[in-house]
Amino acid sequence: MENLKLCESDYRFMLVVWENEPVASGRLVALCAEKLGWKKPTTYTVLRKMCEKGLLKNVNTVVSAVVPKEQVQAFESECFVERAFEGSLPQFLTSFLGGKTISKKEADELKRLIDAHKEG
Repeated sequence: MENLKLCESDYRFMLVVWENEPVASGRLVALCAEKLGWKKPTTYTVLRKMCEKGLLKNVNTVVSAVVPKEQVQAFESECFVERAFEGSLPQFLTSFLGGKTISKKEADELKRLIDAHKEG
């Protein structure tokens, strides 16, 4: 699971891949130049690193993700709640809402999600 921990630039790179996969590595270089302001060597260095971590594969110069975006987001979210709120989801929600109101539709969706993940 530790391979899912990404710094900000690695995550932004992965977003480019997820949004465009499968993508030819040459096209990925162009996309990273456009979206991230990166030069070709930077793109290839990060691509190699993400392949070594097992997050991406580069077969015949076509890059695709091995790990879905949702899996990385779930890991990052869990780490954040654990670090910032000592694992307390209610504390996180209280802080996140910070006095804001949510619509009835949003409240119903949150209730549905909570019910779906309840123990027993």
